[in-house]
Amino acid sequence: QLQLVESGGGLVQPGGSLRLSCAASRFTMDYYPIGWFRQVPGKGREGVSCIGSSGRVTNYADSVKGRFTISRDNAKNTVYLHMNSLKPEDTAIYYCAAGPCLRILTTDRYDYWGQGTQVTVSS
Repeated sequence: QLQLVESGGGLVQPGGSLRLSCAASRFTMDYYPIGWFRQVPGKGREGVSCIGSSGRVTNYADSVKGRFTISRDNAKNTVYLHMNSLKPEDTAIYYCAAGPCLRILTTDRYDYWGQGTQVTVSS
């Protein structure tokens, strides 16, 4: 089955940038729409962004619109989340998973979750 691995998290100052990667193994991700979610302790996973299998369709949560950009390179079997103008409230564990790229992302439509990568925005 498809396996997804996130990387690229870390500690960054407010206003800084990070690029997260979601790499697929075992199978090609060409046919899978991919979504990014994030979770803080004590709360459920929040949908952040998603991208269709060809890359033509993208959606973003209102909280990240204009700051985050999702992209994919199917040749490298990787989806990226470019995060700019980071805020302390962006601090969370970020997960990628495969599922339909709808305007509103809900975890029940997603599968093949990665293990997550921690993003901490702090001065």
